[in-house]
Amino acid sequence: MKAELRANTSSISLQNPSLFNTGQSSIPGALRGCLGSLDGACIEKLLLHCASALESNDVTLAQQVMWVLNNVASPVGDPNQRLTSSFLRALISRASKVCPTTLSNFNGSSTNHRRLMSVTELAGYVDLIPWHRFGFCASNSAIFKAIQGYSKVHILDFSITHCMQWPTLIDALAKRPEGPPSLRITVPYSRPPVPPLLNVSTEEVGLRLGNFAKFRDVPFEFKVIDDSSSAGDIVMSKLESSSSFHFESLLSHLSTPSILNLREDEALVINCQNWLRYLYDDEGRGIDAQDASLRDAFLHLIKGLNPCIMIVVDEDSDLSASSLTSRIATCFNYLWIPFDALETFLPKESRQRLDYEADVGHKIENIISFEGFQRIERSESGSKLSQRMKNAGFFSLPFCEETVKEVRSLLDEHASGWGMKREEEMLALTWKGHNSVFATAWVPNGLED
Repeated sequence: MKAELRANTSSISLQNPSLFNTGQSSIPGALRGCLGSLDGACIEKLLLHCASALESNDVTLAQQVMWVLNNVASPVGDPNQRLTSSFLRALISRASKVCPTTLSNFNGSSTNHRRLMSVTELAGYVDLIPWHRFGFCASNSAIFKAIQGYSKVHILDFSITHCMQWPTLIDALAKRPEGPPSLRITVPYSRPPVPPLLNVSTEEVGLRLGNFAKFRDVPFEFKVIDDSSSAGDIVMSKLESSSSFHFESLLSHLSTPSILNLREDEALVINCQNWLRYLYDDEGRGIDAQDASLRDAFLHLIKGLNPCIMIVVDEDSDLSASSLTSRIATCFNYLWIPFDALETFLPKESRQRLDYEADVGHKIENIISFEGFQRIERSESGSKLSQRMKNAGFFSLPFCEETVKEVRSLLDEHASGWGMKREEEMLALTWKGHNSVFATAWVPNGLED
């Protein structure tokens, strides 16, 4: 974040403007120096001061810092101003929990509107920047190679993008010289309550995929792992609570082969796209007392299924720290990327841009405003994930040159700032040289040949 900020012409609109009735004269001297030229480094300094104040329950100092930030933040300004706007909303939401009487007029839960998209809107959302498409492309290419020679394929799909990855793979399978395999895709009924959210049911998504597969002459089955605690198509009360999604039932399903309907003559593929980070990683949260965490318990169960390939794609940032100041520093120096990338090709008041940034803001709010089980955004870096996979008994599969070529071709469709690099076990999507998303491929030890 090196770009200097222009003067703010439109500060953030908040429900409790009295929060910012602090005059400049009451700002501590150490912070008053930031009132002149507010570049990225100075904004980060202010955010860390505010985090430190909130961690020590110093609401007065936190309010003073937020007064300064409010004079910078603008949801329609330059990338730094827009990013600051999202951080400010998240900080106010957290402050309202620390001292609800002081911020009684502010309703933190309403800071970011959570919209439901149509399938067409979701397609445009995914295509906007390669944040998701990079993982789709790398994964599909690796999967296509891994299932060569198989006439039947079963994909267990754990992702947050509602099967948007699969039409491209179905199309590739339809063109296979020896003819397409029969394809089964199994997905869990429920998903983490995070954007993007869809206005049709998972079953409807499966029907649409089935119609496309039929059009491409690919034999196709789609199954939803049933959850007896869930009912109906989309229940909004379920979407509005971060704590409403529980993985224990999913782990129970994974440990019951009859539910998954695994077949010996099928190539089993495990696809995890932006999923592992939502598995709680604290000790004592496994499927039984001996498991270290839900994340490790999940990997243990997957290894026992003996997949021919397991794909793990996620955001290349470590946001699992218990310290608020550490999370803010990491988050600020990571999530500037989508704000900066969107600036290159969309107008400042573009509805598509504002909606996408609001979804990033939802992530920022969860990272900053919540703790415990409600804080579900707990990504880990690609290097830490790779070590976790090795510890769980997986062997890394390198991406072939054909995959690298396909990913580079994809990135040519986007702004010139996007790039890709290879780092030991992973491919990394970069923006101006900074890692944003990693893609990895694995097999259980002993199956690497």
